[in-house]
Amino acid sequence: MEDHEDWLVEDAESAPNDDLFEHHRIVCDKGQSQVRIDKFLTDRLPRISRNKLQNACHAGGVLVNDKPIKPNYKVRPLDVITIVLPYPPSESKVLAEEMPLDIRYEDDDIIVLYKQPGLVVHPGFGVKSGTLVNGITHYLQEKQLPVMEGNEPDRAGLVHRIDKDTSGLMVMAKNDYAMTFMAKQFFDHTIKRTYQALIWGQPDEKEGTIEGNIGRNPRNRMQMTVFKDGEEGKHAVTHYKVLEEMYYVSLVECTLETGRTHQIRTHMKCMGHPLFADARYGGDEIVKGTVFTKYKQFVQNCFKIMPRQALHAKSLGFVHPTTKQEMFFDTELPDDFQQLLDKWRAYLTSRKQLMDEA
Repeated sequence: MEDHEDWLVEDAESAPNDDLFEHHRIVCDKGQSQVRIDKFLTDRLPRISRNKLQNACHAGGVLVNDKPIKPNYKVRPLDVITIVLPYPPSESKVLAEEMPLDIRYEDDDIIVLYKQPGLVVHPGFGVKSGTLVNGITHYLQEKQLPVMEGNEPDRAGLVHRIDKDTSGLMVMAKNDYAMTFMAKQFFDHTIKRTYQALIWGQPDEKEGTIEGNIGRNPRNRMQMTVFKDGEEGKHAVTHYKVLEEMYYVSLVECTLETGRTHQIRTHMKCMGHPLFADARYGGDEIVKGTVFTKYKQFVQNCFKIMPRQALHAKSLGFVHPTTKQEMFFDTELPDDFQQLLDKWRAYLTSRKQLMDEA
């Protein structure tokens, strides 16, 4: 069982979305006079600066009647305006802390990095230091990189998150325009994200789609759950494909359409195939197989190799904010995940040999 303090650490990352954007929808009335849209929106969204709204227009984050517009567009009666922006940073300042960062790509607009397991993405309730943002804050200061509105050090360009104990790739923005451009891609579900996970059991269908609203579990606030009636929670879609079957467990690839908190962990649990070693969703017990001593000891040794959910954000694809070129990044499995797979493969081989000799 996890103690309450561990829950506070991970809950610092929890939110309705792991993708960090806000969405506004405004319908102009019948008597609306024609004024520039940047002025119109500044009057109605006073906490958002005109400069930030202008950047959002240039980045394609402001649509009128489902079409992108420029800041000098003049609103008309009954126009339907939608705005997608990165969440504003909190007012608190983050302590800059030097820490090793595994940066895979960097330019004037973005940073693509590898987040190791056990690292919380950003400060929150009960967690003020030791997070990825603390490290990025120090890195940005050392590099003397520009800090623009909407990208203050306490957020340092976050446009999405991954769980504390999940490893893998993240993209961060380094200026306000890049933040808005990237947030729009997450909102439109055009970001390409694949994960690899080791799950208990073998799904009946080797490839499929899991669709179900995800929200906080009313019976256990430490978990998310799938609401099958569709009236609660938020829409979530996960595509999966079985890559390798190892009798009691399977290696699967998951592709996200949406970015809900604990989405893969919750959807796989709902299918009856929780992630291996995922204590929050029941994967830290023997879900499939016997309870005989040798097998039980084998599984416990596996838990020691990887005492966290077996989930890795393996690849990430998106359109670059400035060049508009498609970019794609892929990363290797971390050592603990690879050792876990090797151990299960060796177990499967020895099991087949015993069956052949019987």
